[in-house]
Amino acid sequence: MRNLHFRRAARTSVLGTAALIAALSLTACQSDSPAPAAYDAEAPAPQKPADGASAAPAADTANGQETAGDTSTSGSGSESAEGSGSATAKQQRTSASLPTCTGENTKLTITGVKRPVNHMLLTVTNTGSKACNAFYYPVLRFGEAQSVPPVVEDSKPQAVVTVAPGQSAYAGVMTSSADGSGTGGYSAQDLSVGFLDAESESAGDMVNVPLSKDVYVDSTLTVTYWQTEMDDALMY
Repeated sequence: MRNLHFRRAARTSVLGTAALIAALSLTACQSDSPAPAAYDAEAPAPQKPADGASAAPAADTANGQETAGDTSTSGSGSESAEGSGSATAKQQRTSASLPTCTGENTKLTITGVKRPVNHMLLTVTNTGSKACNAFYYPVLRFGEAQSVPPVVEDSKPQAVVTVAPGQSAYAGVMTSSADGSGTGGYSAQDLSVGFLDAESESAGDMVNVPLSKDVYVDSTLTVTYWQTEMDDALMY
């Protein structure tokens, strides 16, 4: 009986010791773990997207392709190009609707120049209230000439010369050859100038342009197209 009591007491002691060791081990593990972060009651709660929309950037599904956050401005560029084209077309229509420069809305003068030699400068000034188009080149007739001088084709401008009110356009006139190679020369006391329209037809009546002195002309007589710049008119 005594041995049985001893064995029970020993088993109880062992179990108590094991329980004590387990408790101590648990306490040690808890002390090694980091403490939980403090809860911040002042922090705002996460905001839910309005109307249930996703917080991710909207996807561009144009042309069947998804491109998140696509900020392409290709559409704007197309609109700009179309606007530029429309402006150019409008300018062309406006130019085409302008009247033709004639003796009715302009004033003509002709003067001699030192360089190039045997050259004169014909100037047309818009005296009207609207811009006018100086088409092609002036038609010249010195004295009693039966034909008009040819035009210098190399002087043809890229566009029709438009003359604003109060502004001028120019044409160069080579009256005779500098080396004396021209033939049929004569002295002219007067000059008549005519205008051409968009169809290269005569526009209005010939205009008499006073000469300050007699002008010698021969078979090399030529004229340039109308130019916007004086220097361009005298380079041929």
